Amino acid sequence: MARWEPGTSDRLRAAALDLFVEQGFEQTTSAEIAHAAGVTERTFFRHFRDKREVLFGGQDQLELAFVTGIRDAPAGAPPLDLVAAALDSAAQFFTDERRASSRVRQTVVDANPALQERERHKLASVAAVLRTELHAHGVPEPAARLAAESGATVFSISFAQWIAPGEERGMREIADGVLGALVSLTGAGAAEMEA
Repeated sequence: MARWEPGTSDRLRAAALDLFVEQGFEQTTSAEIAHAAGVTERTFFRHFRDKREVLFGGQDQLELAFVTGIRDAPAGAPPLDLVAAALDSAAQFFTDERRASSRVRQTVVDANPALQERERHKLASVAAVLRTELHAHGVPEPAARLAAESGATVFSISFAQWIAPGEERGMREIADGVLGALVSLTGAGAAEMEA
């Protein structure tokens, strides 16, 4: 078996997804993933701590994309504009080339309650990172928490739409639409309360 070749992480990820779909997540071992990718199990563990990381690796990169969007936004921008900048920056992470594997990944997550919990934890982590960065940008409470939780929700809904069968729009376009729907909804609610 090859010890190192370019693209090993991608091969391991693809082999894992195939096996997870075919056998189920719990029934698949790291040794089987390594074998299917043509590497040793030791090589698998050089790339991933465990088989869950195959599905959830890249969290740090995703969170950095959200943070970068806020950091690059103009000083004094309103909280939802900062969230929009974060979503715009994170959308670059979700290229058309990633859509097919993201769809497969989500079917694996949806079939396993423990993975669903991990996915919820991932979204909570995104909200926490957004909130921290909004604080750093001068947004006080409770606006920072409301904006951060709303941003994580917009991201979650947008991602679900992005991986939906037959969907071809880019993540940025979808996120803009979902955020627009939220802004429209909150605007209508405020107007009704004032009346």
